[in-house]
Amino acid sequence: MWKNRDVISILDFSREDLEYLFEAADKIYEYLISSSVPRLLEGKVVSLAFFEPSTRTRLSFEVAAKRLGAITIGFSGEEGISVAKGESFADTIRMLDAYSDLIIVRHRYEGAALYAAEIAKVPVINAGDGKQHHPTQAMIDLYTVKRLYGHIDGLVYGVLGDLRYSRAASSFILALTRFSPEKLYLISPKLLRAREEVKMVLRQAGIVFEEVESLEEVIHELDVLYVVRIQRERFPDPQEYEKVKGSYRVTLSLLEKRAKPTLKILHPLPKVDEVEPRVDNSRFAAYFYQAKLGIPLRMALLALILRGEV
Repeated sequence: MWKNRDVISILDFSREDLEYLFEAADKIYEYLISSSVPRLLEGKVVSLAFFEPSTRTRLSFEVAAKRLGAITIGFSGEEGISVAKGESFADTIRMLDAYSDLIIVRHRYEGAALYAAEIAKVPVINAGDGKQHHPTQAMIDLYTVKRLYGHIDGLVYGVLGDLRYSRAASSFILALTRFSPEKLYLISPKLLRAREEVKMVLRQAGIVFEEVESLEEVIHELDVLYVVRIQRERFPDPQEYEKVKGSYRVTLSLLEKRAKPTLKILHPLPKVDEVEPRVDNSRFAAYFYQAKLGIPLRMALLALILRGEV
């Protein structure tokens, strides 16, 4: 089911695929609790090809690989590698293909991971490229909902913030099409609404969704609120960013007054000022738990791709 598969888009995977991954992640989670993690990837080499700087995703993958016994090689940013000397992306991937058993790619350009997968003989995992795909983040997000609620179906979801340029938001929205949410609210300023190709996938999957601009209008309905920051670095036009920066903020006061007591807030992190710091220690915050689950989920993913089992 998973052995030797590339991970490029969340849409490449069925509900059955994802549920199998979550079961494997549950096993790994129990191994971690008991401090008895089997070295399933002993002797394997995992390349971390982060052409775009990253902290959480890169470290999460590195920890996941090393806890399973793999060796990791790679880089974060283009400055210290031969790309800075003019080496092509394709040649860098060919080099890593010769050195390793699996390549994890992060890149600012859409389609970079797919191109890498076409070149490499070993499996390729997309750790984020362009504005639409961050499949392993979406897997973590769904897995978090599963751990929190016991199920993903039948819940009311809200995705708040930059739905146009955030690949984490787009991947999460696309991932929900593999399940049966009761309703999905896309909450953003008009300038940052989800792109048409994303909404087209929602329509084709029969997902009931609504675009709104105000969180206050719908927060009382939500079971899960997925928040993403407005990322200055993703905007092609700085003036466009200036129009929307700081346009929303989730406060503890709003949550206590209007939200269900059981509402959980997810965030791919890092967060800046879109979530009030007082929310961090409230019953609503689930984003640090979400970040913690990134390790067992990515461990399970690596083990399934390189071994076929956990």
